[in-house]
Amino acid sequence: MNDKNQERDVYAAIADPTRRKLLRLLADAEELPLHELTAQFQMGRTAVSKHLAILKDAGLVAHRKVGRETRYRLFAAPLREIEDWVSFYRKFWSERILLLNQILQEDQE
Repeated sequence: MNDKNQERDVYAAIADPTRRKLLRLLADAEELPLHELTAQFQMGRTAVSKHLAILKDAGLVAHRKVGRETRYRLFAAPLREIEDWVSFYRKFWSERILLLNQILQEDQE
């Protein structure tokens, strides 16, 4: 998979509110088993597993088997792509707000 596809996968993976909640839950814990994650949603284990698979494909989640249990953990490094993208627009809007403040101050003088 090339870098462009990886970026699209990360953006698509976090587009869904359920997957964002899964990421938040995993960020708050070192590792969680599937049954504990499923308990946080009004959906079945299969549906939660499908969301986790999308996150895993995007490189945001890792899993390991412990006996019959599957445990998931967050791998946040791919989120750096989103942070970099957002930071450009944060700078863009900060500059615009400073310019607006200057214009408003000039109008008041």
